[in-house]
Amino acid sequence: MILPNYRTTNLLVATGCAGLIAIAVFYFQNHLGLEPCYLCITQRVFVIAVGVICGIAALHNPQSKNGQRSYAGLILITAMAGGFFSVKQLWLQSLPEDKVPACGPPVDYLFEAFSASDAISMLLRGDGNCAQVQWQLLGLSMPGWVLVSFIVLAGIGILQFFRKA
Repeated sequence: MILPNYRTTNLLVATGCAGLIAIAVFYFQNHLGLEPCYLCITQRVFVIAVGVICGIAALHNPQSKNGQRSYAGLILITAMAGGFFSVKQLWLQSLPEDKVPACGPPVDYLFEAFSASDAISMLLRGDGNCAQVQWQLLGLSMPGWVLVSFIVLAGIGILQFFRKA
């Protein structure tokens, strides 16, 4: 398989991550009116983080194998962490209604009423809002598609790590 060069691949991934966030914000949130839950916001942060890492890798364009592998490893770890939160939300969505945790306050309120560390902790845990399936395509809910995206991003990280040229 012939891949674009290291810099181009990172630039394409950074652009793809920006596209995912643009779709989430402009289409799902603004056009369809779907409010993101705590875990959705957490997943967005990890998509943005992968995009930023790839953008920096494209700008830096390290020539050494170690430099390229460092960025690829960061991409892989970040995509896997984001995938964890997608799986967590899919798990919450699979729970019977009586097992779903209670819904929490809006995100804006979290950062106003709690310390940043407490608010972030609550975002990472998720709540009952995260268990609602608001949108589906081909039988997969939003976190399912985000998980697919993280798997692709992790795969690209692996390919970048082991690429020869």
